[in-house]
Amino acid sequence: MSYALIFPGQGSQSVGMGREIYEAFPSAKNVFDEADDALSEHLTNLIFEGDEAELTLTRNAQPAIMTVSIAALKVLTEEMGANVSPFCMAGHSLGEYTALCASGVMNFAEAVRLVRNRGAFMQEAVPEGKGGMAALIGASHDDAVKLCDSVAPNGEVSPANFNCPGQVVISGLTEFVDAAIANAKSFGIKRALKLSVSAPFHSRYMKPAAEKLKSEFAKITWHDASYDIIANVDAKPVRSASEIQARLYAQTFSPVLWEDSVAYMADSGVDSFYEIGPGEVLSGLVKKCRKGMNLLSASTPEKLEALRGKLEV
Repeated sequence: MSYALIFPGQGSQSVGMGREIYEAFPSAKNVFDEADDALSEHLTNLIFEGDEAELTLTRNAQPAIMTVSIAALKVLTEEMGANVSPFCMAGHSLGEYTALCASGVMNFAEAVRLVRNRGAFMQEAVPEGKGGMAALIGASHDDAVKLCDSVAPNGEVSPANFNCPGQVVISGLTEFVDAAIANAKSFGIKRALKLSVSAPFHSRYMKPAAEKLKSEFAKITWHDASYDIIANVDAKPVRSASEIQARLYAQTFSPVLWEDSVAYMADSGVDSFYEIGPGEVLSGLVKKCRKGMNLLSASTPEKLEALRGKLEV
């Protein structure tokens, strides 16, 4: 059995996530405490008891999801004694940073501060209301590109996530996103849904955020990855710290090639995908990308115990 560990991105957050492992396992509580210390604020209170809208803000959601994911991984390895040795790791957008932390590229305190800043930089790059995103359901890669080119010949809206067959997310200036939604059916696209986000992530409008991130990269102690990381930006493995930084920079304003990443992993012999962190979004996407894969999403004591059992087989 060859497996990949995958880590969720923004949109998987919910108030109360991670509370069970926090209350049951000291190693999980330590991760939450470390996040609070690193950010000099009570992220834990926001995660467990905060307002859903506040938790959903990009600058909060990103460190919150990472914290729950790393806490779950610590429970699996330190409390349950699982021998974790994946073929590779990957994550969706924010989740790529979690994968890097999990593979030893940066320590958790540095990682959680970095993604807090990443969220803030992405939010600041475009004034609220000026940018947005939409999901195209029943759209091929080519359909999405042709639709965007037709309503925005200068790239004001473009594909941002190639998630799975028939699901592409587009991103850009609000008026062009709205035009794409209005014209989607004429390109054979079944549905186009406006997403509840406040910025055009993974579009060219994120380049100012990428420049600020590059400055933050210089403050971090980087290490080569312990496992191959399948990068969002090109769906290829990377381990070198310098190459990782280059890909993270480009990831900020480039499409997330999740469908291609799953295909690469499956074609390389991965037959099991284990999602570490809140929600089951990535497991659902993997299921649509490639049939017959073994899937498990784990962030509760019961699911983590089940995963430990699979890792021992």
